[in-house]
Amino acid sequence: MRGVILKGIGGFYYVLSEGRVYACKARGIFRKLGMTPLAGDKVVFSLEEGQVRQDFDGTIDEIEERLNCFDRPPVANVETMVIVMAARDPLPSFGLLDRFIVSSERAGARTVVCVNKTDLAEPALLERFRRIYTPLYPLVFMNAERGEGEAALRDLLRGSQAALAGPSGVGKSTIANLLLGGSVSLTGAVSAKSLRGRNTTRHSELFVSGDLMIFDTPGFTSFEEPEMDPAELSSYFPEMAALKGRCRFDDCAHMDEPDCAVRQAVSEGRVDRSRYRSYRDMYTALRERRQY
Repeated sequence: MRGVILKGIGGFYYVLSEGRVYACKARGIFRKLGMTPLAGDKVVFSLEEGQVRQDFDGTIDEIEERLNCFDRPPVANVETMVIVMAARDPLPSFGLLDRFIVSSERAGARTVVCVNKTDLAEPALLERFRRIYTPLYPLVFMNAERGEGEAALRDLLRGSQAALAGPSGVGKSTIANLLLGGSVSLTGAVSAKSLRGRNTTRHSELFVSGDLMIFDTPGFTSFEEPEMDPAELSSYFPEMAALKGRCRFDDCAHMDEPDCAVRQAVSEGRVDRSRYRSYRDMYTALRERRQY
């Protein structure tokens, strides 16, 4: 049988398959391989027919190839990353937003930009978001407290394992609860098993409501510069990647080199200055890290 892991607690993994949740153990081979099953993993499992013990239903035999996986939070196969910024309280940081976007792009996830608390925003700020990000990514404006923007975001997330990322205080939990109808989850069917030992440690979990699957995690609230070659960075800015091969030098870093197509596009307004500033800041940080 095939399914997806919703959560793992105390050595048990709760696998959703064809509308039912099964409590499973993982085969010892994963430990030998140094591989831990994670929430979001697509797995092949077998039922323990006729077993005497009643504490679990089956065994995970195979973890299918992952699209991506994260250490903090420990989840796998984030297919859509919703980067949430507040229009106010806290005020948005476009540089931080772009760093989250690069993290999403590098993970191979589809990126959605979500601006919450739009009722507090100046019209000029919302227009700035539109101007910069509408040509690049799906952009959703929300007032999650009032339910505004829910339908648009819901349509973007249908059928995809999605995570909400962004700094603290922007309303990620409010948005998740809105989409999930108050944290509705199929894992309720196995709550007695999952609470064995009264483990209250916060864990990563994939919640399900209808055709929505959303990770609830204790992470994705801060950004750390990824470990990568600075030369990779421009490939995660689609407006710059589209200009690849047009610079005088094949290894152009788009910083101070002559005849740089990216810098020319910035001067002509075809690449937004804010995005280019984010690129320069990230490139400099990555280069300095490699020097040490």
